[in-house]
Amino acid sequence: MNIANVLTIIGFVFFTVILLVLILIGVYLFFIDRTQKQHPILRNYPVIGRVRYFLETIGPELRQYLFNNDREGKPFSRNDYQHIVKKAKYKRDVFGFGSQRDFDEAGYYIRNSMFPKLTEELKMDRKTKVTTNRYLLINEPLFTQKKEYLEKDESPVYLLEDDDAIVIGKKSRSPFIVKGQIGMSAMSYGSLGEHAITALSEGLGIAKGTWMNTGEGGLSDYHLKGGVDIIMQIGPGLFGVRDRKGNFSWEALKEKSQIPQVKAFEIKLAQGAKTRGGHIDGEKVTEEIAKIRMVEPFKSIDSPNRFREFSDFPSLFDFIERIREQTGKPVGMKVVIGSSHEADELAKFIKETGKGPDFITVDGGEGGTGASYQELADSVGLPIKSALPLLDNALIKYGVRDQVKIIASGKLFSPDRIAIALAMGADLINIARGFMITVGCIQAQKCESNACPVGVATTDPELQKGLVIEEKKYRTANYLITMRKGLFRIAAAAGLESPVHFKREHVVFKDEKGKVWSLEDIYQSMVQR
Repeated sequence: MNIANVLTIIGFVFFTVILLVLILIGVYLFFIDRTQKQHPILRNYPVIGRVRYFLETIGPELRQYLFNNDREGKPFSRNDYQHIVKKAKYKRDVFGFGSQRDFDEAGYYIRNSMFPKLTEELKMDRKTKVTTNRYLLINEPLFTQKKEYLEKDESPVYLLEDDDAIVIGKKSRSPFIVKGQIGMSAMSYGSLGEHAITALSEGLGIAKGTWMNTGEGGLSDYHLKGGVDIIMQIGPGLFGVRDRKGNFSWEALKEKSQIPQVKAFEIKLAQGAKTRGGHIDGEKVTEEIAKIRMVEPFKSIDSPNRFREFSDFPSLFDFIERIREQTGKPVGMKVVIGSSHEADELAKFIKETGKGPDFITVDGGEGGTGASYQELADSVGLPIKSALPLLDNALIKYGVRDQVKIIASGKLFSPDRIAIALAMGADLINIARGFMITVGCIQAQKCESNACPVGVATTDPELQKGLVIEEKKYRTANYLITMRKGLFRIAAAAGLESPVHFKREHVVFKDEKGKVWSLEDIYQSMVQR
């Protein structure tokens, strides 16, 4: 028998064995599916019914990459996502041919000036420059990897001039002076892993003139690594400022306030995606995270719905005043606005008492989170374009607007969205998910599961290996610098020498029929009511 015949027989036997194995597996699955009582599809269509569950499982990926058009995806469309990635990876923000916006839909537009400002007329810090790494795209073939390489890039950081710098907490002993209007919103260590927090901290530190909000999970060494200014958030769970019994610790607060990078404190009353305290699954609670939060490791954590330390404006304001006195640093509060009544009540109390926050972070209902509930995320609390003017109006109405800075957040991930929010009354802007995308987030929407495939929203050390800090930190810096550059570009188009000058008069609203109103027209009656 020659070698060819032997190989033929071996191949036939191998094929027969494989076929028999597949038949046996099919028969086994047939009886399993036919006898199980949970799934009618499998009971009526054994084996074949499993195809349905397979397609259902991969449905989000199919829609994200194949079936949704460039503007359809939620919470971020493919266009939204790619614009962020291009800024972060390539430090580019140009595109060709034309806008994909539906100009027949109602929406907000920034008024252009007949005589825009020239670049040399813009009022910005031209001296401060930084060097980052960015990718240069050489070729993008269809079936092989992109041809691109890293190059050093030196550029201005597009900060405000000193006399335009925004001062938070003028009445505190150590005011917080900010030269960039964009910072990182609250994202806790625990919700994000140490690789992500470190890359964000170092990237923001490279870009200068910004801040990093710790989220309610407490202050970690990873937040401090990049040398960036810190706003330490205090949530209802009191993580980072509590004792072993869960009571507020003034000693722990004072210890944190003595860290030079900690510039301000924020009392979290609510968050747009969940008008309640935070949640983190037990598998994310490592021993290190448990130590920071003073809780048991590997057990799920749910913060209370609100603080036990206060239950109304008088007790809240007393709490804020005491923190400011103890730390010497500005104190703010994070809120979700549900109606004009709430905004009025807050502003009225500031007026009547002379007390209150140095800044208010207003979070829109469209904001993101690591873990929430559908009914809260979809239906409780107003989106930012409704909430922000209500708060601004209330502070103006009661004559206290100059006492309080407003930080706005809620999908404000592009320069035009930021300019509109500034015109609506914000002084500063918080971004969370945009920065997550810079360090690798692909919108897998597994943040609550500790199974983030790119190592961002996970504390799993194996998954975090995919997030290379030395590479991602520059993407964070590039995104922020490019965003600030775009904001100055829009200001110039509106005839303004700096984005600090955006007012309601610089934005108009167009309805479906083409009729136009300025924001002044829309909101002036609300201020005078």
